[in-house]
Amino acid sequence: MSDRIETVEIDDAGERLAHRATPAYQTHEGVYTRGVSGFFQNIRLYAGFFLLGLYFLLPWLNWGDRQLIWFDLPSRQFHIFAATFWPQDLMLLSWLLIICAFGLFFVTVFGGRVWCGFTCPQTVWTQIFMWAERFTEGERHTRIKLDKQPLSVGKARKKIAKHTIWFGVAWATGFTFVAYFIPARELVIDHWTGQASTGAYLWIGLFTLATYVNAGYMREKVCIHMCPYARFQSVMFDQDTLTVAYDYNRGEPRGHRKRDAAATHQGDCIDCGLCVQVCPTGIDIRDGLQYECIQCALCIDACDSVMDKMNTERGLVRYATEHELNGGTTHWLRPRLLGYGAAMAIMVVAFGYAITHRSPLDANIKRDRGALFHETKSGAIENTYTLTVFNKTSFNEVYEVNLAGRPGAKLIGPETLELAPGQTKVAVYQIQMDPDLIIQSRLPVEFLIEPAKEPAHTLSVESTFIGPDRWN
Repeated sequence: MSDRIETVEIDDAGERLAHRATPAYQTHEGVYTRGVSGFFQNIRLYAGFFLLGLYFLLPWLNWGDRQLIWFDLPSRQFHIFAATFWPQDLMLLSWLLIICAFGLFFVTVFGGRVWCGFTCPQTVWTQIFMWAERFTEGERHTRIKLDKQPLSVGKARKKIAKHTIWFGVAWATGFTFVAYFIPARELVIDHWTGQASTGAYLWIGLFTLATYVNAGYMREKVCIHMCPYARFQSVMFDQDTLTVAYDYNRGEPRGHRKRDAAATHQGDCIDCGLCVQVCPTGIDIRDGLQYECIQCALCIDACDSVMDKMNTERGLVRYATEHELNGGTTHWLRPRLLGYGAAMAIMVVAFGYAITHRSPLDANIKRDRGALFHETKSGAIENTYTLTVFNKTSFNEVYEVNLAGRPGAKLIGPETLELAPGQTKVAVYQIQMDPDLIIQSRLPVEFLIEPAKEPAHTLSVESTFIGPDRWN
């Protein structure tokens, strides 16, 4: 079976424009990217610095006497700013993931793969590694020449310097990741003194290796062959989606020409190849929309710089819709985009409400099913219940347990329950009622659990009181 896939590009008139054979798997040694500056590159850099700053800084910030963001797995506590979440709050995580998914759908329908090109961790970390490569080995042509040279002292020195920076960044990434689960200040001491747990060393090593390989060697292969988003993006694009596109009508026929040269038979593209050289996935944007394109827009910056030198209008390669390139009108407000936006907005509001109204305690009540009821020596009817209370706060709390809505009913059991943070306590209670107060065989009863420090968060749990069935 051949490892090459024949692709054909056809314009709206149905004419065959070009044939290109794309290997099913790129077997080349790698993509040598050229450095570029410009508007979109600056956005990538600022976004990368911001995200990297957050990632590396957050574990070192405190909220009170604890780390600002700390996923304490042994204690099953997840501290995020002032809030503490527990396994019982897992549903909130599901909501958050769904919101992120719809947010991704919305952004993709509107602006294509801008997440991949500007904020994806693979993109952000790869930028760092590429910078280290250019810093130690030089620009594109220099690196190509260097790799073809036999091993020498100068070549070894540059390679060692590059890999030293790569390893340093990879280790810092792995260490910081573990610092979200083990307090950073404790981890840094235990790590260097050899007192950290085996699991800590294992995870630091694993993420160091993953970062080193993915950002240093895999790079575009992760985007092309491993990332699922690259595969399902095509079903989300439509003719009104903004994508990085080459204006074929303006650029063709391409060919070399001098600055300010009048050539009415020739398009604006001078076939310099810079758009290919700066592409982190090694594609030619002039071949049309391709799933390998991560829409980093570096080809736009490269092409605009050439257009400036040729005294030609910018925008030969630009963010554009298919309708725009074909001379039509772009429909910005369309049902699918509005649907994703509305769904995301509704879920954000619901998620915000759930977070702000989240109870700091959890409780449930179960009636003893071993007996319907019990008649005491005094003639009262008695039901037995098992109450479970869970303290979801980050401090010790005392809960007062009362019975509501049943005058004359007697609650027997602990009046208060004292719980530590994250502690669950089980207590047994009995409700006794005079037979004359039992007007039907099944009566609703309500337990009130009132926190001493936060009485506003009093929780009620309901159950059923069963008495003699003497009304049938």
